[in-house]
Amino acid sequence: MIQPNAKLAAIIFDLGGVLIEWNPRYLYGSLFDGDDQAMEYFLSEICTPEWNNELDRGKPFGEAVVELARKYPDYKELILAYQSRWGEMVPDAINPTVTVMEELKNNGYNISALSNWSAETFPQMLNRFAFLDWFDEIVLSGEIGSVKPEKRIYEALLDKIDLNASSCLFIDDSVPNIKMADNLGFQTILFSSAEQLRADLLASSILNQ
Repeated sequence: MIQPNAKLAAIIFDLGGVLIEWNPRYLYGSLFDGDDQAMEYFLSEICTPEWNNELDRGKPFGEAVVELARKYPDYKELILAYQSRWGEMVPDAINPTVTVMEELKNNGYNISALSNWSAETFPQMLNRFAFLDWFDEIVLSGEIGSVKPEKRIYEALLDKIDLNASSCLFIDDSVPNIKMADNLGFQTILFSSAEQLRADLLASSILNQ
């Protein structure tokens, strides 16, 4: 949460789910021909969130998909698509949040990003979304070898921007990530929508009408 009269030097955004849409269902909905039950089984039992987390931590995609395809040969082509068609999991930016970020940038804040994201796939995003160039700093889990909500990735961000946590506002859509940021002394906003984010920023006088 944001402390009253907080003096902010920087605002830190999560990317996936806050500024950029990402969900493997955008890809696998078509690959499973609308069979949602089969798709959900695949994403919960084969290409699991835990497996994807290791990609975010920096495990090479090629190594990860080959290992998994050997373990589940009946799903080989679907597993390989996780790498070869990864870009289809990202349909668009969340443009209303991008607008809020632009306003904050124009108001003079240091704007940085802290994201669980593979260093292999992130260059694709730089080519698609020009607003990523607006960030003063971007810290990716795949480059650090640590994922949120682990303490080390937050510390890596603070080292890079050379600021104390108390002078930074951290915006993320994950409760565990926000809880860790709170524990480390960040000001925080749990993101649910651009409209809610704007309302919270207005209420805290970080944005003005």
